[in-house]
Amino acid sequence: EVQLVASGGGLVRPGGSLTLSCVASGFNFAETDLSWVRQAPGKGPEWVSLISTAYLPAAYADSVKGRFTTSRDNAKYTLYLQMDHLKPEDTGEYWCSLGASTYVPPREHWGQRTQVTVSA
Repeated sequence: EVQLVASGGGLVRPGGSLTLSCVASGFNFAETDLSWVRQAPGKGPEWVSLISTAYLPAAYADSVKGRFTTSRDNAKYTLYLQMDHLKPEDTGEYWCSLGASTYVPPREHWGQRTQVTVSA
């Protein structure tokens, strides 16, 4: 069974930083492209980032480019999202997903969520 469990969310002031983690199990992590997705209150899901298995540069949504960095540790089956210079509009639920495109992956590929709140 595929499991993706995100953690590391919390309350942070504007301009601050957070690092999210997503621990995976149930599939060959090193051979799987992975995405981060988020959902702001009252809005639909938004694709955030994609990291592939082919040592290609990660891809980011324009809304986070230059502020967020995704990485992976294949030995630990863990995906990361380093979020810097956070803004109130980054508030929402974040989760990782199986995914090989720059679109929101199918719901059945989503993992468990973690809440990020950016507020003064």
